[in-house]
Amino acid sequence: MNMATSLDPLRAAEQRTSASLIRRCALSPEDVARITAAGQAQGLRFCEAALRLGLVSREDVDAVQSWDGKVMLVTRKAKPDPRLVLAHDPYGPRGERFRALRTELLLRRPSPCQADTIAVLSPCAGEGRSQLAAELAIAFAQLGRPTLLVDADLRHARQQALFGTDGPIGLTDALASGATPYLHPVEGVPHLALLAAGSALPNPQELLSDERFEKLIEEWRQQYAYIVFDTPPVSAYSDGLAVARLAGRVLAVNRAAHTPYVRAREMLRRLSATQAVIVGAVINHF
Repeated sequence: MNMATSLDPLRAAEQRTSASLIRRCALSPEDVARITAAGQAQGLRFCEAALRLGLVSREDVDAVQSWDGKVMLVTRKAKPDPRLVLAHDPYGPRGERFRALRTELLLRRPSPCQADTIAVLSPCAGEGRSQLAAELAIAFAQLGRPTLLVDADLRHARQQALFGTDGPIGLTDALASGATPYLHPVEGVPHLALLAAGSALPNPQELLSDERFEKLIEEWRQQYAYIVFDTPPVSAYSDGLAVARLAGRVLAVNRAAHTPYVRAREMLRRLSATQAVIVGAVINHF
């Protein structure tokens, strides 16, 4: 099968998605022309260009994402698990601790005019990294700004369990095929979107090191104020280092009385090669 033939289904899916968005939002021919011109000028897909121009909402885009030639309507949002206390009790003691962490990170961001992209890394498994990434993303979204949580742990994805969804097109599917990733709206957290890890593939590190991932992150930076990445443990895999390099900012997570000092020190040594800035460290007590 040649390259042109293999891409035909993706092009067809994009065309169906665009047509569905035009119908859903009653876009005029003038609006369509503006969106098309903006997309061509900025290298954006139709939906992304329409969103950038303010002619459609994120909810509209989420409702018409296409996969395998089928138009999917969002009938159920991702639902935060009870373990994500911040989504259910934002003003409790745990919420206060996350607001303090959020404030510290905001004070250290390079520019309020740029998207804040943070990769959450830990040396070992079982240190609470995935839950912290999820609750940090919820804390950012509670500021009322568009926030994206990306499950970049392509080895043992946890976000789909924390939010009760796995998604028809996750990160691996988008990176492997070029398909538009499906972003889940989150129940009770209207400014948060979730990108699940997607299908299990044998080459996650290569996917995360590919320029396609870098391009996706640049697109997200234009659409979101805050982007949080979950990653696999650094002592077992190098995937997190690839994500850290592109994100540029790292929040290090360790678990009290669990994380070996030598592992934590080794992670910091390896992170220095990525030139990412370590903006903070969290010690989990559980």
